[in-house]
Amino acid sequence: MVTVIKKGSSKKAIATQLSKIAKKSTKKGLDANRYAGTVKFKEDGLILQKWWRNEW
Repeated sequence: MVTVIKKGSSKKAIATQLSKIAKKSTKKGLDANRYAGTVKFKEDGLILQKWWRNEW
């Protein structure tokens, strides 16, 4: 997206253009907090981590 701000534009015009951009922009990526605490393991996490690292 390209926004053109011409030389000599008023502060109000610049602020309105910036607010339009802020409304259109969306957050991209993975929201990791949405999945926090959803996986339940039978063993302790540290034991599993050591076991997984020793597989290599």
